[in-house]
Amino acid sequence: QVQLVESGGGLVQPGGSLKLSCATSGIDVSINAMTWYRQTPENQREMVASLSSSGDTVYAPSVKGRFAISKDNAKNMVFLQMNSLVPEDTGVYYCHAHRHRLTWGQGTQVTVSS
Repeated sequence: QVQLVESGGGLVQPGGSLKLSCATSGIDVSINAMTWYRQTPENQREMVASLSSSGDTVYAPSVKGRFAISKDNAKNMVFLQMNSLVPEDTGVYYCHAHRHRLTWGQGTQVTVSS
């Protein structure tokens, strides 16, 4: 019953914005470090943004200043606001809970293209 369901991806032009959502079940977001990862078309997985249970954030250098991770503890949801998108942001985005390390959702596709 531990699930993560990502949504909100799509096709967007460079310079555009998207907001991704991660709905969870069987996960207490308030006590988990939550992280967004992306799988690039070259099948490279990289950490994009992380949010600790205390509210501290960490961003990949390539997205710092453009992306913002947030959460709603009451709804057990995590979000990723992505602004000023560039083609290099293209990939499948996944959210992940540190206390449920073996559980992954289906991901949501983000394509940044002219």
